[in-house]
Amino acid sequence: MTEKQDVFVLSDAAGETAQRVARAAFTQFPMLDIVYANYPFVKNDSQLENILKLAKEKNAVIIHTLVTKETIHTVEDYCQNNNVIYYDILNPIIGTFAQVKGVEPIRKKGLTHNLDSDYFDMISAMEFTLTNDDGKNPKGFLDADLVLLGISRTSKTPLSLYLANKNIKVANLPLVPTSQIPEELWQVDPKKIVGLTNDMNVLLKIRRQRMIAYGLDPNTTYSAEDEIKKELDYSNKIYEKLGCPVINTADRSIEETAALIMEQLNFNGYQKS
Repeated sequence: MTEKQDVFVLSDAAGETAQRVARAAFTQFPMLDIVYANYPFVKNDSQLENILKLAKEKNAVIIHTLVTKETIHTVEDYCQNNNVIYYDILNPIIGTFAQVKGVEPIRKKGLTHNLDSDYFDMISAMEFTLTNDDGKNPKGFLDADLVLLGISRTSKTPLSLYLANKNIKVANLPLVPTSQIPEELWQVDPKKIVGLTNDMNVLLKIRRQRMIAYGLDPNTTYSAEDEIKKELDYSNKIYEKLGCPVINTADRSIEETAALIMEQLNFNGYQKS
């Protein structure tokens, strides 16, 4: 039987950083049944006290990104006195940097989600990307930071939305041999275009599963090997004609593919290694 481990994720803001770090760490323990409990926007002592007591009852591990000194001390004191394991993600970095630079951190909650220009740029990028999904607005290619191309099931839409969350305005276009390529695409700088492709065996599996999920016969033209080969050949010819970089999304997560794209195009400070 798999051993259960409760993990409490605490933050005085949205808690996304703590959640990501916690999940990244505990994926290294597939032999455990990790049960996450997220506690964002921890605001007062009574709320924190209840969370800490519950953590003790459940023998939970606490991971937090709290930044106010009083709250941090409350967690440390309780956990040390009650043998509760806890990990402070941010403050070792904040404390060391403050000591090295001789400056005092402001310790203000939720700075990564302030309603500043970057935040509104992200909202604008999301709106742009939704409007320009799936080739709905070819004129948007000319205003996009990035244009993604690919045949069906090469992760165009989820990748577009992920990149939009990084303040990148993305338009994407499905490539279908029977469809006309919009004239606007040929006016885009090839350096702003990325072609997506995938392996034949991966596409066969994904497309068959998609048809089954819709309650349809998996043995259709859409999931036929000859048809997929025709689509792959067609897309490769388009990429060659455009002279754009090409990324194979097979066995790559959305995050990994996005990182490759941002390195390729030097978005958001990403540098080629």
